[in-house]
Amino acid sequence: MSTDAARYKFTSDNTAPICPEAWAALQEANNNEAPSYGDDRWTARVCERVREIFETDCEVFFVFNGTAANALALAQVCQSFHSVICHERSHIQSDECGAPEFFTNGSKLLLVGGANGKIDLVEAEAIMAKQGELHSHKPRAISITQATELGTVYSRDEIAAIGEFARHWNLLVHMDGARFANAIATLDCAPKEITWQVDVGFLCFGGTKNGVGAGELIVFFKKELAHEFDYRVKQAGQLASKMRFLAAPWMALLTDDVWLRNARQANAAARKLADRLRNEVKIDIAFPVESNAVFIRVPENLVRDLRARGWHFYKFIEPDVYRLMCAWSVTDNDIAEFVADLRGLATSV
Repeated sequence: MSTDAARYKFTSDNTAPICPEAWAALQEANNNEAPSYGDDRWTARVCERVREIFETDCEVFFVFNGTAANALALAQVCQSFHSVICHERSHIQSDECGAPEFFTNGSKLLLVGGANGKIDLVEAEAIMAKQGELHSHKPRAISITQATELGTVYSRDEIAAIGEFARHWNLLVHMDGARFANAIATLDCAPKEITWQVDVGFLCFGGTKNGVGAGELIVFFKKELAHEFDYRVKQAGQLASKMRFLAAPWMALLTDDVWLRNARQANAAARKLADRLRNEVKIDIAFPVESNAVFIRVPENLVRDLRARGWHFYKFIEPDVYRLMCAWSVTDNDIAEFVADLRGLATSV
């Protein structure tokens, strides 16, 4: 099948278009000249709006993508002899090409397990017990992913427990929030309730997967952590000269709760997809569907046949777990077509 006929609807929320509100804002920002390097009205307003949404005074920075957000945020708080506790399936471990280690000049990631992509604090305690003296990297932070890489969502109480763990061990809490909007949509809570109120020190707030074309926010709730971070952003090549083109779409997302509407739409699509696959095709759903990801167990021959029909999606866990990701743009018709193809193929086996 030709590339033009390929169907990427469930490959990743990165394949989705820019949402209409963000696109309109980008066009509006392009109508006139504006000051560069963030001295524009769009950038200022986004920072104000983030403070309003989180109901606290915080420092806000723009970078181009999630890898830069996570890596630079951790580099801001970690020296080369420090370490970061994270889940073994976290994005900073499996999908950042060593960027956190590179930008921290050698900080070590200490991997722990845990069901459904969430950190097991018993394992984290055991890790900490082994790091008691200077022959080991010194633990500096614990990083959690919200929503997780397996599509699950940490509850407020779970994050509070991690915050308590961090206080006990004198660690900072970093949140990789590439899909933070989807987590908020699921929990239906105020953003502050799962961030600074439960000791999250800094958040990488994702927009690319929520409807903008590029641009992630790094939010420091502990403002002292942001000292000279603007220099780090510049040195890393992440300071946009025409910042308004990153900021304006974000302003559209954060106006009238577009960010939450997009997330709710994506989450609802994932639930509908999972329900139909489970009920109509008898497909095993591998993990709880709590955000916009559905993980299914299917044999390789069915995957091969689906791909021959143009569907693209990733294998996530060997031997047979594949991820279907629902973006804000997934429609009921997209779901119906995929389910029909899979049902037809499964019936013919």
